[in-house]
Amino acid sequence: MIVKKPYPCLPLLFLFFFGLINVNHLAHGQKPTDTVNRNSDLDVAVLIRDQQQANVDSLVKERLERELKAASGNVKKTLELEKKLREIERTDSLRKVSQLQEIASLKKTTKGYPVVLNIDTLFYIYTRTGSFDAKERAQAISEKINKIYEDAFYNPDSLRINSLNDSHDIIYKKKLIILTIGNLDGLWLGKSNAELAKDYLNIIKNSVESEKKSHSLINWAKRIGLSLLVILMLFVIIKVTNYFFRKTANYIVNQKILLGNGLVIKKTQILSPKYLEGILLKVNSIVKIILIFLVIYLSLPLLFSIFPETEGWTNTLLKWILSPIRAASKAIVDYLPNLFTIVVVYFIFKYILKAIKFFFREIRVGNVKIRGFHQDWAMPTFNILKVILYAFMLVVIFPYLPGSSSPAFQGVSVFLGILLSLGSSSATSNLVAGLVITYMRPFKVGDRVKIGDVTGDVIEKTMLVTRIRTIKNEDVTVPNSMVLSSSTVNYSARTKNNEPGLILHYTVTIGYDVPWKTVYRLLTNAALATVHIEKEPAPFVLQTDLDDFSIGYQINAYTLQANLQAGIYSNLLENIQDEFNKAGVEILSPNYNVIRKEEK
Repeated sequence: MIVKKPYPCLPLLFLFFFGLINVNHLAHGQKPTDTVNRNSDLDVAVLIRDQQQANVDSLVKERLERELKAASGNVKKTLELEKKLREIERTDSLRKVSQLQEIASLKKTTKGYPVVLNIDTLFYIYTRTGSFDAKERAQAISEKINKIYEDAFYNPDSLRINSLNDSHDIIYKKKLIILTIGNLDGLWLGKSNAELAKDYLNIIKNSVESEKKSHSLINWAKRIGLSLLVILMLFVIIKVTNYFFRKTANYIVNQKILLGNGLVIKKTQILSPKYLEGILLKVNSIVKIILIFLVIYLSLPLLFSIFPETEGWTNTLLKWILSPIRAASKAIVDYLPNLFTIVVVYFIFKYILKAIKFFFREIRVGNVKIRGFHQDWAMPTFNILKVILYAFMLVVIFPYLPGSSSPAFQGVSVFLGILLSLGSSSATSNLVAGLVITYMRPFKVGDRVKIGDVTGDVIEKTMLVTRIRTIKNEDVTVPNSMVLSSSTVNYSARTKNNEPGLILHYTVTIGYDVPWKTVYRLLTNAALATVHIEKEPAPFVLQTDLDDFSIGYQINAYTLQANLQAGIYSNLLENIQDEFNKAGVEILSPNYNVIRKEEK
């Protein structure tokens, strides 16, 4: 039975007028703080207005359908009413398409606010109602649901849905309106408001009942017992871990044979057995501490998951440790192609260097000869090429190093470059001098040389310094820049490769009364009697001075033992004295004159 109302248009006009007032209130009642929020509120207001217009059209459609039934037999009126109904259906269809497009656009920027019971999220609110925005609605609904949960006489049957037109209220005990579903709630989630109200009602009922059961005394007793069991297991695991690592430490201390000679790399002892034992014991302790910490840390999420109040911390704690591990693992996997490139480049340069080293080694031993390239240049040249190739290799692999593109890495590189350039000026000058000396070949290791005021044997020659050991067994370090800037005397240069040798010389003064031939004979005999003096070429004498009371005679003799000059000179002087004493010839100093009387 259809009851006709005397003025069907009045409620429709009233509803439409109320909708316009409501839309005007939504659009102008608040002053948004930025353009994005203002546009979003206006879009939602338009959607609400369209939805209210849809409600009005629905009521008009119902009225027209009743009038169509009552106008059966009146063809003209029937056609007119059917035309109006089709127009309403077409308008409603276009409106729904427009609303769906608008909602799809709003979902990209609209934030949902959770409705929470204790720490559990039940559902999200995305739209506003009246003067309440989504955030305020979510907070109010959460407070009311928590109030229901705290009700000591909670009865799930007291929750029900009260519907009016397309608006649905979820009510508790006929007086507390928990949630009102209307306007865009159902349209936003792709459901009818009635379906959405039933879903929300079931969610609220199930959540409240689940929370009440989980906080019952029996469940609390079970949780406490389970927590004690977890703590007991944790205690046992820690005890077992301590026992295992204590045994490991005792094994390291007692098994001295395992330490052997310590850490030895290529016959070079890096660590003594005592230090190696200490390092192993420290590593053992550190591993133990790390394992115990991980066991305790991983047991906390298990304990927190037992109690509903702390269950939210479970994922947080696991995320703190799993997120870095996941990120590190992902970074390692992503870096594998670059690592493979670095390894390939390294091996390419390694085998290139091996080939170059073999070539220069052959030059050094004389199997390969290059005109104008001395054998002793081979290894220094190889070392220079090695440094250049390694520098080039570093330039090639630098872009593939982890973090090479970060500003921090680049800044540190620039800073180190500036430090090296400012602090290595003297080192650079010595290095360049070392290169020049290498190719000048002024001396070799083992040569007797005189550099500045230092005389001795060369015991080491590096790219930065030259070390000399004097005849007094003193080691003197001379920077290469000083070697290059001062004169260098090499006493050993003419003592090798079939050279005649180094000329040792000494000057004595003899009076005019002694024939010069006698002096020549005596000095030559003294030289030939001296150790390490060569017979060929023969020693020779030169007259150097004609003084007032004496003549200067210089004996010159060849030797191939330049490093033994001090001993050779000493023996030469001894022989000179013996020869002249035997011949009765007085050796005069520049200011000394003796008149000898013959013994009868």
